[in-house]
Amino acid sequence: MKFTRQIFYNLKENISKHTSVIHVLIGPRQVGKTTIARQIQESVDFPVIYASADSPVPLDASWIETQWRRVLAESNAANKPGLIILDEIQKVRGWSETIKTLWDSRPNSPAISMLILGSSSLLMQEGLTESLAGRFFLHRCNHWDYSECKTAFGWNLEKWIFFGGYPGAVPFTDDENSWKRYITDSLIETVVARDVLQMSKITKPVLLRHLFALAATLPAQCVSYTKMLGQLHDAGNTTTLAHYLKLLESAFLVSGLELFSRNKIRKRGSSPKLVLWNNALINALSTRTFDAAVIDAAWWGRLVENAVGASLCNNLNSIEYAITYWRQGNYEVDYVVSRGSQTWAIEVKSGTGKRLSGLARFQHQYPGAKPLIIGGTGIPLEEFFSTDPKHWLQ
Repeated sequence: MKFTRQIFYNLKENISKHTSVIHVLIGPRQVGKTTIARQIQESVDFPVIYASADSPVPLDASWIETQWRRVLAESNAANKPGLIILDEIQKVRGWSETIKTLWDSRPNSPAISMLILGSSSLLMQEGLTESLAGRFFLHRCNHWDYSECKTAFGWNLEKWIFFGGYPGAVPFTDDENSWKRYITDSLIETVVARDVLQMSKITKPVLLRHLFALAATLPAQCVSYTKMLGQLHDAGNTTTLAHYLKLLESAFLVSGLELFSRNKIRKRGSSPKLVLWNNALINALSTRTFDAAVIDAAWWGRLVENAVGASLCNNLNSIEYAITYWRQGNYEVDYVVSRGSQTWAIEVKSGTGKRLSGLARFQHQYPGAKPLIIGGTGIPLEEFFSTDPKHWLQ
């Protein structure tokens, strides 16, 4: 069955209006950004030029200018509006300045629309804010959620919580060893090598790889930087680890959530809570099989809690929301979501014998906080994972 994600329809509608903004689609690798771009190319009735910068050979401004001349030529020849799609644009040196120059000099007629795609949020945001402020509209293409995998692949909730839902990996799920190799080699290694190491100044590449591997063994757990230093060879200092965690986050791999604080200037917590953005990243590096994971209550509870955190990270990934956690002595709140003056305290009931629930104590300290219980007697897991988290943050 051919499945079309909702973001395709939203993006096509916006592009077809030929407004005066550049459309930007960002998201992890292997979630279908290129497929969506190709679907748009095939579904519109005006000229489209698609080109990808995902090349082993470094590209520069002349590559962008060439694609721009192509769309202008085809649009003029057809006497219709045109669309230029540039994939993996962050790999082009000086891309944002070049696009700014071309965009600001575009003709009034025919109307030219632009869609640029990227898989590194850090590099994309740097280019957008430095050169294209006020000229772009950001669209996020997230990891596939449970409702999408249920509809597209017929998966139940347990299968989604374990396999995570990278569409390209679905054919391998019947052979778990092949699935693990695919996720590890084609996805994790590609992202680390091409989206992090090649695009950032990394003095300790082995450390960055080991940090990610360590995070994959500790999903939804709070780990002090001191403890990380003790488990990682040649780890340098906490500043290096914190920086590398941010780079991994920019590639949609793992986040180190900070401890909740009402202070506007939050100091970086000494014990970040590690959340992998897709459970496939955890289980591909684990020796546990699907069957073994399901019956291991403690481990499955971690996977469920991480899946909730991943859902928050994927869907609330904007400056509008802050995702943290809270802990005081033996009391803890799994996730705290803040938006302006509003705060939600989230507890995940996953059947694990973990620390005491901190909801009541947190509400006592922060009377305006709204509690949200997921699983157990709260929102059923299937219901939560079938809905955008914003639905519950009212």
